[in-house]
Amino acid sequence: MAEEAPAAAPAASPAKPKAAKKKSAPKKARTGPSVSDLIVKAVAASKERNGVSLAALKKNLAAGGYDVDKNKARVKTAVKSLVAKGTLVQTKGTGASGSFKMKQQEESSKHCGSTPHATLSCLMQDSQTQKETSLS
Repeated sequence: MAEEAPAAAPAASPAKPKAAKKKSAPKKARTGPSVSDLIVKAVAASKERNGVSLAALKKNLAAGGYDVDKNKARVKTAVKSLVAKGTLVQTKGTGASGSFKMKQQEESSKHCGSTPHATLSCLMQDSQTQKETSLS
């Protein structure tokens, strides 16, 4: 009988089912604006002519309650992506370093100004484009 008990134990160990994986706690829903939104607001609020440096941007975010030391990689990637999208323009430096300012809103040539001179020039441009299209 002593021999049968050890023989039964090794046979039972390979037949054990695998332990069920523990499920991690559900992720918390994000609260508040994204890093990109915070950066855009900080740069838009700036009155600097040459834009805001990355260090000044980090100080502004820290003053607003954002943990910059913990999320400095997120700040860098957000700045790079905003420059790539065209939301921000990099005035100095390369990559995530340097100074950044908002992209200027260009006036489209189709909209005429409210001044009489602008309206006249707009009408003249329209007439010229109509002549060019009728000739071709």
